[in-house]
Amino acid sequence: MDFLSAMKISASGLSAERTRVNLATSNLANAESTRGPDGELYRRLDPVLAAESFDQTLSASPQPQGVNVVEVVQDTGPGRRVYSPGHPDADGDGFVTFPNVNPIHEVVNLMSASKAYEANATSVETLKSMATRALDIAR
Repeated sequence: MDFLSAMKISASGLSAERTRVNLATSNLANAESTRGPDGELYRRLDPVLAAESFDQTLSASPQPQGVNVVEVVQDTGPGRRVYSPGHPDADGDGFVTFPNVNPIHEVVNLMSASKAYEANATSVETLKSMATRALDIAR
């Protein structure tokens, strides 16, 4: 595998993990909201990741070599119902429906994505160091 292919693989991982971090933080920020800008209940967002292959001119291997965010899907599960009769968005029975966001789950996703982002960034730094050493040897 050449440096360019390895760099593209790490870059695709960085991009995918950045998307995961952004979605987890958005989910956390809206965990206690009862209405979004459209007036509807916020729905938890999840990225759908898929392996991608680079062009054969970049790689001699037909194996998947990278990751791509195919789409962002909304979780269609029911919201959390909490009894709070004094809340302005309470229904006739006094229940308020909050988004189906579990803060613990989102923090774990955030930590996982952050560590994966860090691993990909370390990979990029290692590749840069290897390239620099190779250029120094060639002198």
